[in-house]
Amino acid sequence: MTTRASWVQPDGGLPRSLRAGALIAVVAGAAGSVGLTLYAGRHNPSRLLVALFAIWVLSPFIAVIIASRQSSAFARGPLYGVSPILTVGSLAMYLHPAWRPSGSGPAFVFLVVPLVSWLLIAIVVVTATLVSRGPPRRDAGA
Repeated sequence: MTTRASWVQPDGGLPRSLRAGALIAVVAGAAGSVGLTLYAGRHNPSRLLVALFAIWVLSPFIAVIIASRQSSAFARGPLYGVSPILTVGSLAMYLHPAWRPSGSGPAFVFLVVPLVSWLLIAIVVVTATLVSRGPPRRDAGA
């Protein structure tokens, strides 16, 4: 029999399995995305450009890890929820251009997907922060 204390984190009541699943999703997404980026850029003569693309593709996953460590317990739940979406969406978008012939430039996807991921993360963090504050208070005397 499992007690509630064994599957709940001490800081805010989120299940440990949710945190573990989100971390696994982020690591898998980061590794897969960087791998597909390096594979898609394998014929590019500029190793610096390929490295910069890899860093740009990796950045949303690092942002999720940093944001989940620094945000309130209320905001962590949505961040943990967006992690699998970020992973599946990124890998799905990166798979097609990675397997195309090398002559057809896949750079657009590798530029736009991280940007959209950053926007999604920002929306989730801002929304969770605003909701956690509650509705604005009105003065009774005004």
